[in-house]
Amino acid sequence: MDLFSGLSVTQLFNVIMIPVQVIIIFLTFYYFILSLFGLFRRREDKILTPEKSFAVVVAAHNEEAVIGPLVENLRMLDYPKKLFDIFVVADNCTDKTALIARNAGAIVHRRFNTEKRGKGYALEWMFHRLFKMERQYDAIVIFDADNLVKNNFLFEMNSKLCQGHKIVQCYLDSKNPMDTWVTNTFSIAFWVTNRLLQLARYNTGRLSNVLGGTGMCISTDVLREFGWGATSLTEDLEFSMKALTHGIKTTWAHDAVVYDEKPLTFMQSWYQRKRWAQGQVDVAGRYFFPLILKGIRERKIMYFDAAIHLFQPALVMIATFFMMTNFISALQSSYTHVFTLVMPWTGWQILSSIQYLYPVAALALDRIPWKAYVGLILYPIFIYSWIPIVFLGFINRKDKQWSHTKHTRSINIEDVVKQKKVSTS
Repeated sequence: MDLFSGLSVTQLFNVIMIPVQVIIIFLTFYYFILSLFGLFRRREDKILTPEKSFAVVVAAHNEEAVIGPLVENLRMLDYPKKLFDIFVVADNCTDKTALIARNAGAIVHRRFNTEKRGKGYALEWMFHRLFKMERQYDAIVIFDADNLVKNNFLFEMNSKLCQGHKIVQCYLDSKNPMDTWVTNTFSIAFWVTNRLLQLARYNTGRLSNVLGGTGMCISTDVLREFGWGATSLTEDLEFSMKALTHGIKTTWAHDAVVYDEKPLTFMQSWYQRKRWAQGQVDVAGRYFFPLILKGIRERKIMYFDAAIHLFQPALVMIATFFMMTNFISALQSSYTHVFTLVMPWTGWQILSSIQYLYPVAALALDRIPWKAYVGLILYPIFIYSWIPIVFLGFINRKDKQWSHTKHTRSINIEDVVKQKKVSTS
């Protein structure tokens, strides 16, 4: 017998709308409470003696415009030179990436494989090569070719590894926050994530952070034992969840900073975010329920939190459905309003107002240059543009075609640091 066979259309609609509201309410409060942990810095005891050795790996596909400044920057990192080597994977390159990287001082490995394309495959190929080398490293650090890196980066990673952490994610800053309104709003999104999600998770002491695609440090013994195997469109998220299913948390290094190049145009950001959405839906399909089950078995909130993170695309679609139904006045009286049962609409309006202030708080707490605050005006456009992107990501979730983002902002680390000093003075 059909469970819903005796229900009228109105009753069935009510049955659907109640759990929809419960999900939205629960996750709204969850993220609100979680973000409160990002409003402060937890005291850290750092190990300043350099002990760990690093293989610094850069996967690059046709990156001749930006690879030179990065390699030069990496060679000048404030860490004993005998304890790290720089490797560039020139992946299916048809330009001068390999030549420029080699001339700048990197050890270059050229890879050609037109079937297995993308960063995840390039990294896996390079890791196998590293494992066979005579020299072995304590950890592997991964950067993108368009990055620039703060001088203390390896010291921060060394400290985390010496404290027993196995996987570390750094602070993702912006190399070009004021180039266009898109780079400005994109940068704000990263700054907010750094503070109110990543630092917040770290401050709880119970949750696992999430790898962010670059500025990642992974202990070699973890890669040897469990393998990389992350070849989806979001290899960083995939490896985070894979490691967590084995009980290995990712931690956060707020003082280790990578400056990442943001897309200049809205359409560039659209395609990049669509790839991320496709990848997250794909990863969620494989890891959401295993993490929930592991959380139930081990009674650890970090697994539920990771599952909630993977649920974000579904939350966007559920919230959009709820929002669209409220535009139809005839439907508003057809279901039980759980929102008003929890608290009056004035309470929800106050909560929404507080949440709109959170980006301001995130920028202020991390001393982001005041010029960047202009982007808050257009920030809602950037955020709401995620709605169609997520739906497209869900529809195209089985499409594994890697889309390359072209990088052109060739500046050095001194220019980035100088620009920030001028902006904050």
